[in-house]
Amino acid sequence: MKNNTEKFGKPPHQPSLWTRADALKVHTDDPTTTQPLVSANFPVLSNEVFIWDTMPLRDMDGNITSVDGWSVIFTLTADRHPNDPEYIDENGNYDITRDWNDRHGRAKMYYWFSRTGKDWELGGRVMAEGVSPTVREWAGTPILLNEQGEVDLYYTAVTPGATIVKVRGRVVTTEHGVSMVGFEKVKPLFEADGKMYQTEAQNPFWGFRDPWPFRDPNDGKLYMLFEGNVAGERGSHNVGEAEIGDVPPGYEDVGNSRFQTACVGIAVARDEDGDDWEMLPPLLTAVGVNDQTERPHFVFQDGKYYLFTISHTFTYADGVTGPDGVYGFVADSLFGPYVPLNGSGLVLGNPSSQPFQTYSHCVMPNGLVTSFIDSVPTDESGTQIRIGGTEAPTVGIRIKGQQTFVVAEYDYGYIPPMLDVTLK
Repeated sequence: MKNNTEKFGKPPHQPSLWTRADALKVHTDDPTTTQPLVSANFPVLSNEVFIWDTMPLRDMDGNITSVDGWSVIFTLTADRHPNDPEYIDENGNYDITRDWNDRHGRAKMYYWFSRTGKDWELGGRVMAEGVSPTVREWAGTPILLNEQGEVDLYYTAVTPGATIVKVRGRVVTTEHGVSMVGFEKVKPLFEADGKMYQTEAQNPFWGFRDPWPFRDPNDGKLYMLFEGNVAGERGSHNVGEAEIGDVPPGYEDVGNSRFQTACVGIAVARDEDGDDWEMLPPLLTAVGVNDQTERPHFVFQDGKYYLFTISHTFTYADGVTGPDGVYGFVADSLFGPYVPLNGSGLVLGNPSSQPFQTYSHCVMPNGLVTSFIDSVPTDESGTQIRIGGTEAPTVGIRIKGQQTFVVAEYDYGYIPPMLDVTLK
């Protein structure tokens, strides 16, 4: 695959920068940008499986979609192993924390359905064992294509490598539930190129995943966001004046922040079916700030492009920090320039008293934000925790210009449809 730089001779746009000066404005526990506390008495969606990244079924314009009155979500899912000797500790107890921490190595794509937009019922795996070409099935996006119920599931095929792929199937409904049929032929789309996006050979800790296709409301073309790292050998990146930004005296030292090279990538489709893609330069880079900009996605509102992405405290660079949560940026056009929302980028972070309570936030066009529960303290010292692996309470935010505000909290896993499609 030729990249856009090779085809046109120069990049069609310059990436916007999330600077260290921006990140210095991140303020944990600001009530307008902090997720409400999650109770340690939370309900669990299933005692049989862990779930984490949640991917609501939607159309190509971003609308959360139900079919014949059934809401559908896809989740990264792994079996729980309460009786497996590998996860029994020396006292004969189930080591759920170790089991939870090992989940990524056995992640598979499952789906759930509901009449209420919550109270989800497990449907099962989307693809049969052996269909996906790699060991792990990592996050992506399910798109309802038409009234015939065809669904394109874009996801990340991981180990070996990391490849953006898609598989087409169909959603079938009855009075009693939902089935996923087909999903038998996985089509590879593209991988990191080493010129714009870092490869595993350049950095064993590279990231390349989380496809989010969309149709641009202005030019009508089909594009895709994804997470990446800026190309180049690990440790070779320069954190210069542009990446540092306007910092006060004493904050010029960037330490070892050259190792943090996250970016939000973008590709454009050469066809209408999304089978042939061309990678473009990143929309946003965070060199010297953060090493992960996971699950990037858009909300289109008031003629603006609201770009959201999730990140961790531990992936921040030396000298800057922020909570686990969702970060956002806004621009007047697809290719920017983007400026951080709330001055810093932070939109919804975990409170400092429960820093790991939720993650993998997805901001929906109706202002609702879904996420999963990671771990919640069960004592005041925070030394005892309860593992989640289930849906977190949905949070409502309001977006006004370059600012956001937390305004509501809803039930666990509440993901109501924005439109219902009657299948033909």
